[in-house]
Amino acid sequence: VQLQASGGGLVQAGASLRLSCEASGRPLSTYAIGWFRQTPGKEREFVAAINWGGGMTTYADSVKGRFTISRDDAQNAVYLQMNSLKPEDTAVYYCAARTYYSGTWAQNGMEHWGKGTQVTVSS
Repeated sequence: VQLQASGGGLVQAGASLRLSCEASGRPLSTYAIGWFRQTPGKEREFVAAINWGGGMTTYADSVKGRFTISRDDAQNAVYLQMNSLKPEDTAVYYCAARTYYSGTWAQNGMEHWGKGTQVTVSS
């Protein structure tokens, strides 16, 4: 499967953005999807994830209550709605996929990665 993240941009603190992760090559419904982000000089960190069918979602503590992950398998896409953005949310955001179940979301456990999309939040 090929993944492509989009929807990033430059916004002011408090604004909202919706990121999209679109898939090609295979149905996205066969994958659990995670969003990760990375800033220069730091490790890529987990942001949010959604399992098959969308029945279970997981969030990093830093984004709980502000970000919402969802999926539309008919559109072969996963979304990350980001509200109340803060300057510390500035990063390159990546979506990634895996076919197996695990209770954790380490980046080295993901099987497929898309190119990232830049999110910049100004204060």
